[in-house]
Amino acid sequence: MPSASKAPARAGGPPSLAGGLQCPVPVADRAEITIGHGGGGRLTEELLDKVFRPAFANPALDARHDGALLQVGAGRLAFTTDAHVVSPLFFPGGDIGKVAVCGTVNDLAMCGARPLWLSAGFILEEGLPLEVLRRVVASMRAAAGAAGVSIVAGDTKVVERGKGDGLYVTTAGVGVVPDGVNVGPARIEAGDVVILSGDIGRHGMAVMGVREGMAFEGPIESDCAPLAAPVAALLDEYLEVHCMRDLTRGGLATALIELAQTRGLEIAVDEGAVPVCEAVRGACEILGLEPLYVANEGRFICFVPESASASALALLSRTAPGGPPAVIGRVRASGSGEVMLRRTVGAERVLSRLSGEQLPRIC
Repeated sequence: MPSASKAPARAGGPPSLAGGLQCPVPVADRAEITIGHGGGGRLTEELLDKVFRPAFANPALDARHDGALLQVGAGRLAFTTDAHVVSPLFFPGGDIGKVAVCGTVNDLAMCGARPLWLSAGFILEEGLPLEVLRRVVASMRAAAGAAGVSIVAGDTKVVERGKGDGLYVTTAGVGVVPDGVNVGPARIEAGDVVILSGDIGRHGMAVMGVREGMAFEGPIESDCAPLAAPVAALLDEYLEVHCMRDLTRGGLATALIELAQTRGLEIAVDEGAVPVCEAVRGACEILGLEPLYVANEGRFICFVPESASASALALLSRTAPGGPPAVIGRVRASGSGEVMLRRTVGAERVLSRLSGEQLPRIC
């Protein structure tokens, strides 16, 4: 069993898990923003439903995809944006710059697009060492080169000392959607097979290990990686891919729940089929976390018909990072909009959204 040293307990505030992790208790109505609003769970969904979606409602946004699909003349573009507040800035397997590039590239790829161009905005805190900024920028350049995209525009702002936590990065991305490609939540059908591209939970546990000063018996590196290549492999073979979603904050469980609720169909998942490496599993046991909810930055799920599943698995085995891929579930005809997890003992339970923020500041 992996072991870990515990960080000092924090005084006051919500109850803490091992390592000083906090689990805020949800409150039905809040008058101000809490850290839980950024976790991808129930509070995030409430923020979207009560504030952003009513204010900005339009067909592209209402599709609830990883990016907006926009018709431009005879062609289609995918457009997405993201903000990155990772703490610490550097961690095993990556840093805030690599996350910024990969996260944006991956959102475009999930739309079926070929990522082409990114913009990058930097919010710098007074006193940030220039060497730190140089390291982040060099990492972004390397990640962009690996993903085949160019950073073509940007902006820089500086805030007073103590008001910026070192460095924040915002990104936006544009990609071209090939003719005939149509992937999205609306295309998920009963009978679809759910394929996971690789093992889960590495990113969240790698960041938390550094942040909380925890030493696990087995090394854990972030899975941060661009996903454009495995997605292109699926689409270039003209496989019938119905939907894709990359797994970020909230992990595999949250991605599945979002898609089940959006489509109004039930997704049944086999817990024993979900790959989790022993180091991550042991770290989660120590911290009282469930790997299904831990963040990733280089994994995705895809929904394909049963007839295409063998070909999709073969392609992802050759191209996707963190493999081998695995069939982890299927879509049922039930209109419950729920995700049912079949435990290793055979019983099923409903997966629910996180109530608060499990692992803050990890993307």
